[in-house]
Amino acid sequence: MSESDANSFIRYECSDRIATITLNRPEKLNAFNDLMVMRLARVLHEFDIDENADVAVLRGEGRAFCSGADVHQRQLRSAEELKKHGGSQGWNANASELFVRAINWKPVISAPHGFAVGLGLGMVLESEMIVAEAGTRFQVTETSRGLASSRYWALLRFRGAGSFATDVALTGRFFTAEEALAAGVVDRVAPKGEQLQQAYELARQMSLNPPLSVRATVRTRRWYMDQAEREAYLQTTPLKLHTTEDFKESARAFAEKRKAGPFKGQ
Repeated sequence: MSESDANSFIRYECSDRIATITLNRPEKLNAFNDLMVMRLARVLHEFDIDENADVAVLRGEGRAFCSGADVHQRQLRSAEELKKHGGSQGWNANASELFVRAINWKPVISAPHGFAVGLGLGMVLESEMIVAEAGTRFQVTETSRGLASSRYWALLRFRGAGSFATDVALTGRFFTAEEALAAGVVDRVAPKGEQLQQAYELARQMSLNPPLSVRATVRTRRWYMDQAEREAYLQTTPLKLHTTEDFKESARAFAEKRKAGPFKGQ
């Protein structure tokens, strides 16, 4: 994928003080590779410094919000590349840094539908508020891919999910928008096809307030969120799970569309 392709896969628009950031790779269910992560970082910066924007709505085109990382590009790297990058994410393409590099700290509302898994779930959880379409399915895919799910556990706990965070992080099972609402993870569940309408209404309510007071709260929230994520990484980064045989088998099985295992615990 070229940089121009990555640019077209994430769109930025702004109207009436509300920005819309659209994940636009529907034929791949908006799966992210390194260039798309870097492009989204630039778009979030564009929003952050846009004098005409107070709030952003993050949405996905097509059947799903985001199916996570592009396994073929990120997790099937050579052993040499994985060691060089320190993991499956490319240099300067760490998705966990997308929401913590800001100047003005404006709020982002995510409006997931269809699926939001792995990297896609992370973006949703890091957003200030979540308006999910009824029936949206979420998943911590790192669990089944041989990687640490600690970051997602930390984000779910940060949003107040309690034991539910441990359940979905250890099992790696799909969970629905309705379950997430009951656990306090998402803020609203909208009827089919109405998540964007409700997200924009929420954005309009935010934009009526003095912007600096809103941004002060966003800045504080993201500081504590970033702290929770960093503590999780401190626990798991030294394990170097991206170098294990279990990780390699999980990635190969996904690419070959077969059941993974047996796992070796190494």
